[in-house]
Amino acid sequence: MNDKLKEEIRKTQEVLKNGGIILYPTDTVWGLGCDATNAEAVKRIYEIKKRADNKSMLVLLDDAGKIATYADVPEIALDLIEVSDKPTTIIYPGAKQLAPNLIAGDGTIGIRITREEFTQALLFRFRKPIVSTSANISGEPAPRYFDEISEEIKQAVDYIVDYRRRDRQPAHPSSIIKLGRRGEIEIIRK
Repeated sequence: MNDKLKEEIRKTQEVLKNGGIILYPTDTVWGLGCDATNAEAVKRIYEIKKRADNKSMLVLLDDAGKIATYADVPEIALDLIEVSDKPTTIIYPGAKQLAPNLIAGDGTIGIRITREEFTQALLFRFRKPIVSTSANISGEPAPRYFDEISEEIKQAVDYIVDYRRRDRQPAHPSSIIKLGRRGEIEIIRK
């Protein structure tokens, strides 16, 4: 990892630590993010997106071994993560130790393990999950790359990560799978 990237991770982590909102590249689309344990920061993301706070958002982690800290993990989950060849968000039962306004009404939370260099390094350094939700106003199309993000969103955040802004690979949202307590599987988005 080069020094410029290390410095970018350091700056971004500082913003998160202070309750700020970041605009950052993920393993899928550009996202709005914050400390997933900070209810005030989570509330600001709902406000920026003009989204009802009963529509839950997901969180990113850098290691599947950390999931059990934030949710109940049915045995099948680790197999699904292992065989997944594309970004996959899994909705787990029994969400815990996260901002209450991030947890869905049924007590679930969507978690994705990222394999992308920047977010993985940021999560490792930050040591907490980070919210990840597409960088758009609710109801509008998700931007496929940085240039498609609206000025309104860019103005609303505390920090815009200076990494992968010129990427032109079309980004796709993750697959979403919901797991029940006994390992029942429901495909939400392929």
